[in-house]
Amino acid sequence: MTALPRGGRPAEALVAVEASIEDRWRLFLEEYGVTAGTKEETDLAEMVVADPSAFAWRLVDAALGRLRCTDCGNELGAGPTGCGKCDQADGFRFAAIEVDKQATPPGTEHGLRVATAVARTRHRYGARARCGFELGLPGLLEGKLPSTAQAQAYRAAINKLSEEDCERLTSFEEVVAKRSGTR
Repeated sequence: MTALPRGGRPAEALVAVEASIEDRWRLFLEEYGVTAGTKEETDLAEMVVADPSAFAWRLVDAALGRLRCTDCGNELGAGPTGCGKCDQADGFRFAAIEVDKQATPPGTEHGLRVATAVARTRHRYGARARCGFELGLPGLLEGKLPSTAQAQAYRAAINKLSEEDCERLTSFEEVVAKRSGTR
């Protein structure tokens, strides 16, 4: 599991999303009669990564987590930016299937997937991007998608914060309070 340094609700949401990724992978292994930790599991992960557009994003993320980059040695898609194989795998992850849950705004699942990818591979993104996506995790997990105006307002407020504040704050309310001087 990825430990989110900022803590708070974003860290709790990431733990919940990662648990859902692992639960989905466990069911996938059962479906194929494959035991975790075996060569067959690695083969299955390679099959998923070879055609991410045929699988749900949680399966693709789980598969990437079980494979190692042959260039940098990190989890595939999670190596440093500039590692060609990781950059490619990270990009391909977004070809996976996203299905919004019932009664959620269209695009909520995409937002959750992007926020999860950013939170799980923080070193690949800047402090402001990490701040926005990580703070958005709890709401997205609850099926809430900010309006375009809300997202733009959050981004504008985040862009005015110091990098230290971007790493420390744990909610959009704190961002707004910090920006307005009430915190």
